[in-house]
Amino acid sequence: MKLAASLVCLVALSACSHAPQAPASYRVVFTTNKGPFTVEVHRDWAPLGADRFYELVKDGFYDGNRFFRVVPGFVVQWGINGDPAVQAKWRDKTIPDDPVKESNQLGTITFATSGPNTRTTQLFINLANNGSLDGQGFAPFGQVISGLNVVESLYSGYGQMPDQNQIQMQGNAYLQSQFPMLDYIETARIQQ
Repeated sequence: MKLAASLVCLVALSACSHAPQAPASYRVVFTTNKGPFTVEVHRDWAPLGADRFYELVKDGFYDGNRFFRVVPGFVVQWGINGDPAVQAKWRDKTIPDDPVKESNQLGTITFATSGPNTRTTQLFINLANNGSLDGQGFAPFGQVISGLNVVESLYSGYGQMPDQNQIQMQGNAYLQSQFPMLDYIETARIQQ
């Protein structure tokens, strides 16, 4: 049994890291240039996602992030750090998928992926009832409990144009020069 657990740790190193276990539920207040919104996290919905989100917020990872993908009636996405050196530290720290226990309904928050077991730092909030994402393995771990109007008002004029590889390599310098109208997170903090 120990050998099997060790192999799982080797395959998914970050899941076996010293990441803090998140509380059973907690709230995160995002202060943005458009105003605040609050997310309530339920660890029992998606424990690995809730733990990673807790770790990233505690680390200040989301401070200064741009909302680089805003598709009205679908999602708003962020989670690539504006400093390429910071992003590089997290790029390969994937976590395994959580089973989908809650549906991707309006206002729920979920980790973005590039395939099975590839969650790292990118998040999205559903701007509609996107139940079709449930079968694709997107496991919500919380929901916006206040300020959904702020999320819905984020600048959407660029749609999906920002290049995620360029954001990874150049950070906010790329976004500010090419997509200056993007809204952004000032701070994301655990509510005490």
